[in-house]
Amino acid sequence: MNRVSTPNNRVTVLKYYNYDIVFQEIPDEVTLAVNITHCPHRCVGCHSPHLREDIGQELDTKTLDRLLTKYGRQITCVCFMGGDGDPQDVEKLARHLHQHTQLKVAWYSGNAALPANATLFDYVKIGGYRADLGGLRTRTTNQRLYHNHNGKTVDITERFWR
Repeated sequence: MNRVSTPNNRVTVLKYYNYDIVFQEIPDEVTLAVNITHCPHRCVGCHSPHLREDIGQELDTKTLDRLLTKYGRQITCVCFMGGDGDPQDVEKLARHLHQHTQLKVAWYSGNAALPANATLFDYVKIGGYRADLGGLRTRTTNQRLYHNHNGKTVDITERFWR
């Protein structure tokens, strides 16, 4: 079971609120974006503040497999939108995808630095949203999107500026 210990020692499971097929989150990919709840970040101006709550349905390998059965050939990438409260379970899901599919795997993290497990993902976006700096489409953004390819981690944020 995917468990997260919260500050008050309550145990919860990794949950998702919803998902969608998106075309602009990861360059050149048709992405199944899964919105994970219980976000520990409190970004001012967050476009999805409801994802801070401990709501939604359990996200485990069985749930992920059901989504892949539904969307299989339509997608080229799966992106976990959040999950910073339980990076170990996000890592488990990424490993599962790599072992059982040919899909690319991405993680949108609100953390300021690349996570220790960043090389497990084909793409990692980092940085909490700051309205004064803008999102990825703004040259002044604090957010970054990295692509892990052939053992190298490359900042590809500028691809959003074209």
